Amino acid sequence: MSPAQFSSGSEDSDPTLNAKTHSSDDERSAVGAVAHADNGKEFQRKKDHMPRDRSNSHLSMSLSRSSRTRDSSDYADAVRDFEAKPSNSAEDPDLELVRTGTNATSETHAHINRRVSRFLSGSQHDEKENAVDYSNCPNMGGGRAFPPSLPDREQFEVTFDGPNDPIHPYNWPKGKKAFLCGLLGLDALAVVMGSSIFASAVPQISEIYHVANVVAILGVTLFVFGFAASPVVYAPLSELYGRQKLLILSSFGYVCFCFATAVSKDLQSILICRFFAGFVGAAPLAIVPACMFDMFDNEGRGTAVTIFAMGVFMGPILAPVFGSYITQYTTWRWTQYVTGMFAALVTLLLAYFYEETHHPIILVNKARKMRELTGNWGIRAAHEDAQLSFKQIAEKTITRPIYMLFTEPILFCITLYHSFVYGILYLLLEAYPIVFEGKYHFYKNGELPYIALLVGMAVNAVYNIYEEKSYVRKVRANDGKPLPEARLRTMVIAGIVFPIGILWFCWTGNYADKVNFMVPTVAGSFIGFGLIGIFLPCFNYIIDSYLFLSASAIAGNTFMRSSFGASFPLFAGFMFNNMGVNWAGLLLGLFALAMVPVPLLLMKYGKTLRMKSKFAFVL
Repeated sequence: MSPAQFSSGSEDSDPTLNAKTHSSDDERSAVGAVAHADNGKEFQRKKDHMPRDRSNSHLSMSLSRSSRTRDSSDYADAVRDFEAKPSNSAEDPDLELVRTGTNATSETHAHINRRVSRFLSGSQHDEKENAVDYSNCPNMGGGRAFPPSLPDREQFEVTFDGPNDPIHPYNWPKGKKAFLCGLLGLDALAVVMGSSIFASAVPQISEIYHVANVVAILGVTLFVFGFAASPVVYAPLSELYGRQKLLILSSFGYVCFCFATAVSKDLQSILICRFFAGFVGAAPLAIVPACMFDMFDNEGRGTAVTIFAMGVFMGPILAPVFGSYITQYTTWRWTQYVTGMFAALVTLLLAYFYEETHHPIILVNKARKMRELTGNWGIRAAHEDAQLSFKQIAEKTITRPIYMLFTEPILFCITLYHSFVYGILYLLLEAYPIVFEGKYHFYKNGELPYIALLVGMAVNAVYNIYEEKSYVRKVRANDGKPLPEARLRTMVIAGIVFPIGILWFCWTGNYADKVNFMVPTVAGSFIGFGLIGIFLPCFNYIIDSYLFLSASAIAGNTFMRSSFGASFPLFAGFMFNNMGVNWAGLLLGLFALAMVPVPLLLMKYGKTLRMKSKFAFVL
């Protein structure tokens, strides 16, 4: 999508009015014409010189189906028409108009911006709804009359400057975007490594504090429960206040609690600090996918999400490997010191190099700079109109992810499958030591076979990048419109490979006296292939379905997913020890097989469900 199709006021994209203009003598193309709010001049592109539409062109086209009015009387009629127009969504009329693009009145891009900003912020502020009323005001003083109303605010509103505006994230150099993606991946890696590295400290914790393993493993469980709780706060706040500040504050807080855990003297303090480390540090899990949406269109986003997903899954796999060596030669406290030092380095990199990517906040910064340079206090961005109390933020934004999760069938179904797979990832933190230390006697290094999981993940990541080319061709053939259901084909393949890997691992690992250790080790590569192969399409499907609401949708997804990840390690030891590795594996494999129809059903009925949704997009 070209930046001309974007402006301020959306969660992860900023649609401008790509309006049809009145025909002219030179037969300039009506497609892609944008009417400037300040002087009424038409910004038009001939079809031969239009830049290739790289993304959700149908979204912006649907947002602006009619031309801008030419005079104030027409504009007033348009406003009256809009206010009288019934909406399909009584709860969120602003969202319904933007989501479906059904507004048949004449609107400028500024009004589209304002409506989307009002929905994202939960604010009902509007200059027409909040007309100047001096009836309850004190006198001006000195016998002076009250001042006249301010001029039309639209002419003071900043937007992106055409399709090639260099401040728009879509137009940033590829090297810059690649660097920022790598930085965001490191941020996610630092946090998720902290979740699982504590698993290698469990034996020492149990011995030092004289508690059972199930109590010591609470250090992992509470950390991941923190993951579940905070994204529903971080995601909506990032829509209001931007990504940059929240990512830096989250990373800094995470560093503090890592070091606090390392110096804690009793078990209670350790567990409390572990929870808050997960709670404070979880911002990347919800915000980074939204950052990818900010910077990339449909043709680049899939690869960017792959980088993020590799960070999310590599962390829990890599951390126990080197964590076991740390605890072998030092103490468990150094697992927290090392994690804190790595996170501190990432925090410094974020503070110095990361730039804001959220489109509305970029325009807020632009307006602020223009006010400083000109002294004209009237210059503003649409997003600055939001006037929110804490109660409004809590009621209208923070509750949105949970509301979406339990009222959106497609989000709930895909999240349920996603959560089960994520729970298996953390369950393996207990299963691998049981098999390789308990049965194959890999003393101190029972986590080393995790490397096979990484191999499987890497293979699937390469496969997904290859398949991305096929998806891009389908999007181009579909006039640039995203095709969420087309993302799910690779998920079906991974969904079949995943239970095969689980059954293979558990049934061969149970018979260590008859089966060489390499057999269950190789099975791990199938599990890794399935983990990433299910995780990536889930993320891309959510982003393509909810577009500028993707941060809230992913926050709801993270809430359930992290709850599963926190719970599974608690019963893993009891299940494998009491049922036997083979029968426990059979149970998990059957659950995994039962989930295989989920992507098939969404491929068939997903579009119909999105059409009935109040939040999803059908373009």
